[in-house]
Amino acid sequence: MTAGDANAEGVRLQKVLAAAGVGSRRHSEELIAAGRVRVDGRVVETQGMRVDPQTAIIEVDGERVVTRAGLVHLALNKPVGVLSAMSDDRGRPTVADLVTDAGPGLFHVGRLDVDSEGLLLVTNDGELAHRLSHPSFEVAKTYLVEVAGPVGRDVPRRLREGVELADGPVRADAVRIVGSAGSRVMLEITLHEGRNRVVRRLMEAVDHPVRRLVRTRIGPVHLGSLRVGRTRHLSRGEVGVLYREVGL
Repeated sequence: MTAGDANAEGVRLQKVLAAAGVGSRRHSEELIAAGRVRVDGRVVETQGMRVDPQTAIIEVDGERVVTRAGLVHLALNKPVGVLSAMSDDRGRPTVADLVTDAGPGLFHVGRLDVDSEGLLLVTNDGELAHRLSHPSFEVAKTYLVEVAGPVGRDVPRRLREGVELADGPVRADAVRIVGSAGSRVMLEITLHEGRNRVVRRLMEAVDHPVRRLVRTRIGPVHLGSLRVGRTRHLSRGEVGVLYREVGL
């Protein structure tokens, strides 16, 4: 269904917006009246519009509002020792063991090797999972990396300028030293790369093998205070930005 024939059938737009968490129906009507709502690229000018929430592309103030029923979008703090997989023939613990109550058909977004920890996204939207994992969409990811010190001032510069790996060059978008204690140094590294073990290989290339690696951010989603092994549902705003970043 498109905006042009939306009045024939479907669900009232203000009801769809309210169900998606935008606000009450009354507030949604005020947003429509103010010209702040678009459906399929066009500003909505009437209160009675009906839409198909499964197919309509709805935006409020330019931010995508995901209205398809049954979608699940989770942030997971993956522990060390858990595989970034939904099953394992050898019976090892997997991401699926941590999201058993979230429903069927879930995908994990990207990977963290078994010795790494931190933020993974889990969703039953296969197209979103595919695009977030594909390097062509260049969704930024941030990591906290512990290495043995001292770390010379040239190391962040070398990481930003780029390092040649066996499968091609890689360059960090941002690098900063965030703390040190004794022989331990913590760096924060942001990059768009999604290659296998790329952060560990990057640090080995500058002679600082990783002791501990925690992913703290994927696009607009931050790990924050989420406890190890726990999940939370993404906010409407987080989901909207993820869809926008991958062109959905």
